[in-house]
Amino acid sequence: MSAINHVSPISRIDQNKALRLLSAVLLVLCVLCVAGCKDGAPAFKGSDITGTHLGKDLALTGTDGKAYNLEALKGKVTIVLFGFTQCPDVCPASLAELTQVMKLLGNDAKRVQVVLITVDPERDTPEVLRAYVSGFDPQFLGLTGTLEQVKKAAASFKVYFAKNAGVQGNYSLDHSASFYLMDAQGESRVLLNNSLGAAAIAHDVQRLLR
Repeated sequence: MSAINHVSPISRIDQNKALRLLSAVLLVLCVLCVAGCKDGAPAFKGSDITGTHLGKDLALTGTDGKAYNLEALKGKVTIVLFGFTQCPDVCPASLAELTQVMKLLGNDAKRVQVVLITVDPERDTPEVLRAYVSGFDPQFLGLTGTLEQVKKAAASFKVYFAKNAGVQGNYSLDHSASFYLMDAQGESRVLLNNSLGAAAIAHDVQRLLR
């Protein structure tokens, strides 16, 4: 004779209660997860650097003749990059990419400021820098100053740059090539690798414009 497994009505009731309780817990977890996704920090394509306060020691002169610090840049989302006008490849490629970003933003481009900070103040006078950045977009802003001011600004963004001696007094410069996104309150928010592409940059800019 085969054995018969007997489950009492009380056991069945306990199992049903446990299943209902488990279902309720899972439902609550799902709701919390969805709420967290909606109310949490924005999902950036670049690295979220909120709270780092990069750029706090920025104090340079613009190609428009005005003095600039983070306070002066408030009101718009700002894209900051470092470079120089005689850069053979990375800088023009980066600025061309940012020109494409502004096109992707459409009407929102009016709420965005692109800023190139030179790492070559010896050659990049305000006049030279103005002609260079405006060749990509008339609204782009260049910042320069004394070498010490530029070094202080670069250190504030944790940007590396160094001069490489060349022949007959010529020289080139190595420098970091990332993009820094600052929100409309002048706070550093996103660090973007220059290889991510215009669409990714525009995506993160639009996140900050919301």
